[in-house]
Amino acid sequence: MKIAALQMVSGPDVAANLATARRLLESAAAQGARLAALPEYFCLMGMHDSDKLALAEEEGSGPIQAMLAAASRELGIWVIGGTLPIKSATHERVRNSTLVFSPAGERVARYDKIHLFAFDNGRESYDEGRVLEAGSQPTSFDADGVKVGLSVCYDLRFPELYRGYAGCELLAVPAAFTYTTGQAHWELLLRARAVENQCYVIAPAQGGQHANGRRTWGHSMVVDPWGQVLAVRAEGEGVVMAELDPARLAQVRQQLPALGHRRLG
Repeated sequence: MKIAALQMVSGPDVAANLATARRLLESAAAQGARLAALPEYFCLMGMHDSDKLALAEEEGSGPIQAMLAAASRELGIWVIGGTLPIKSATHERVRNSTLVFSPAGERVARYDKIHLFAFDNGRESYDEGRVLEAGSQPTSFDADGVKVGLSVCYDLRFPELYRGYAGCELLAVPAAFTYTTGQAHWELLLRARAVENQCYVIAPAQGGQHANGRRTWGHSMVVDPWGQVLAVRAEGEGVVMAELDPARLAQVRQQLPALGHRRLG
């Protein structure tokens, strides 16, 4: 199965972001991708964190979800829709949600980001929890016989989430890593998750300088079960293509059956 990680440099113009996402999905499909994944916040990198509140959609309706459904149906591919803001029950905050659409255009899975990013270095601070409401439920789905586990960005630092996906063939990590943390940890963590869980990892990211002044690390990539980076794009929008090879997956799990050697957890 050919899979594609789509890298974007999203801005505050939702219509422009959706047009870019659609164009990249079309490019991935034209290159033979059966599954394509968009980055976190593909639909909006606003000037303020609270911009997500005004954009938030009800589950099952809205222009962002309509674009994802139409693209998957018209292109005949699986689409992991990065993340978009979905209204919470209180409407005071939003869920940062990954929605997955089948080649028939049907929504088949929803994952709400569980681990919310926060930092305070003494000079500046940031807390996603001011706007986002954390999810609590790990989620996986089946794409043409390939079991895919879902996660988002900061989740990558919590290996216990991925242990719950033991047996999955592919882990998806749409992200918008900061330049500083990405430079230090992005590839390291992605390769670790691939190796320890003996599966492929697809990591579509935001990558570049955004209108709000933020710079994201990019380096969207696909990693194989041995920790080898199969394809990567450093910065700028584009399509990162790789092959998910079931034979390679089986070989790694057979020659070093680490998943079967677990004694804790």
